[in-house]
Amino acid sequence: MRVRDSVVVITGASSGIGRATALAFARKGCSVVLAARRREALEAVREECERHRGARALVVPTDVTDAKAVDDLARSAVDRFGRIDVWVNSAAVTVFGPFLEVPLEDVRKVWDVNVMGYVHGARAALRVMREQGRGTLVNVSSIVGVVAQPYTHAYGMSKHAVRALGASLRQELRLDKARHVHVCTVLPATIDTPLFEHAANYTGRKALAMPPVYSPERVARAVVDLVRTPRREVVVGPLGRSMVWQSRVAPGTVERMMARQADKTHLSREESAPAGHGNLHVPAPGEGAVHGGWGGRRRTALRRLALAAGATGAAVGVARRVLPR
Repeated sequence: MRVRDSVVVITGASSGIGRATALAFARKGCSVVLAARRREALEAVREECERHRGARALVVPTDVTDAKAVDDLARSAVDRFGRIDVWVNSAAVTVFGPFLEVPLEDVRKVWDVNVMGYVHGARAALRVMREQGRGTLVNVSSIVGVVAQPYTHAYGMSKHAVRALGASLRQELRLDKARHVHVCTVLPATIDTPLFEHAANYTGRKALAMPPVYSPERVARAVVDLVRTPRREVVVGPLGRSMVWQSRVAPGTVERMMARQADKTHLSREESAPAGHGNLHVPAPGEGAVHGGWGGRRRTALRRLALAAGATGAAVGVARRVLPR
């Protein structure tokens, strides 16, 4: 499908991957419909988008946990632009903490946003796309939807659920012979976004972006490419692809490796953090941002090289043990 002049709805557009995706489509001359809880942040994104030649932007403050609000979002897009070519479900929140210490209200909130928010978005988008006979729905999952990690149980479960949702929808569309309606899932590795700063946290340790850290723009490019050439699933980040492959041939080994890495590099050993709900129940103030400040190029490059070398060595060792000679 042609990207230029497409009408694109993006949830979670106020920061991180969603904001980077909105800007990427704006640069292609698309009309973008920006949804998130914070009007102030969305207005800042709108201004950025409209600086690009040919781009038009519509701000629709939306809480994705509210099904009617998401239906209204779809209706606003169609009323303004006449159709919806692409819908990107990108809104996400997370909580860090030992399983028995995370408040159940926080677990439910993560699921309301990360799972039911995507269900609401998919229902709203597919109603329009089925009637049009074409369109692309992109759900942003995560590699933790394949390789789970400790201390982020609710987030990991939600991202597994997003993958299952995409697979089920693809099968249903195939059975209904809706050949020009596509459902794609993106699985990013660690991305330099404000997610970690905004997370709820009950570990007593500051949450960090587990290296290597990739840019939100990299994910945005993957989303744009899926509109041109739809694919079932796309993993963003070389180390993420390596871990997904390893998890298929040696899941126990990968679980042990992920546990060590999360404990050593996902939670600070030097900086503490007070317990709190983060942005789960009340959105963070301000105009939002694409980046979270985790992408120091030199440090990231060095970490990436070291981790990639370690992952490659582990993969070779696993392959020698598991695969037939």
